[in-house]
Amino acid sequence: MTRHPMRILSTVVALGFALGLGGCDYWPPALQAEIEQLRSEAQTLTIEKTQLQAQITDLSQTKQELQGQFDELNRISREKTGMITSLQNQLDATRARALKAMTPKTPPHKNQAKPTGRTTTKLPTKSTPKTPTGKHQASKAIGVR
Repeated sequence: MTRHPMRILSTVVALGFALGLGGCDYWPPALQAEIEQLRSEAQTLTIEKTQLQAQITDLSQTKQELQGQFDELNRISREKTGMITSLQNQLDATRARALKAMTPKTPPHKNQAKPTGRTTTKLPTKSTPKTPTGKHQASKAIGVR
């Protein structure tokens, strides 16, 4: 009696194993439709993934090109900044030389007379009698008499 349940159990296991290896060709229609939908979604996602990878590649190349342009512009900017600094220094030096050239070489002494741009005339001295020619001299001559 103990052998009979063992035999049934081994037969069920063997049958399950045979069906598992052989497979079952029957699929319910709802399950088949779901499998087809999942396959089409997987294909769509694979195509989108490929497109996104191509876009990533393109964007990476564009990024590298732009980074190269950025580096070049930074280098040019540093060069131009150096040139501007140099030109400013040259301009300051030229201005300083121009100011130096405009200022007198020796400062005037206190006892030196500064030229006014007018010519000075000598007034007649008392030893030589001359006729009065100016109003100032005429009024003195009139007042003395």
